[in-house]
Amino acid sequence: MIEQGLEGASAEVRTDGQGHYEAFVVSELFAGKRSVQRHRMVYGTLGSYVGNEIHALAVRTFTPEEWQSAAN
Repeated sequence: MIEQGLEGASAEVRTDGQGHYEAFVVSELFAGKRSVQRHRMVYGTLGSYVGNEIHALAVRTFTPEEWQSAAN
């Protein structure tokens, strides 16, 4: 859902199977945006799932350059 809602994004989502999720999202669209703005963009792709099927979501966002730096 995240990848469909944020064109060109790549996302890896992990879950404990009980409604708790952790998402790593990489997108050019995050360039120049503050953390809160990035998180709102991700939450916006999930709509009503947040607070229902998704009880808790930890979001980590990166531009491709930030992701590359984090990998090294």
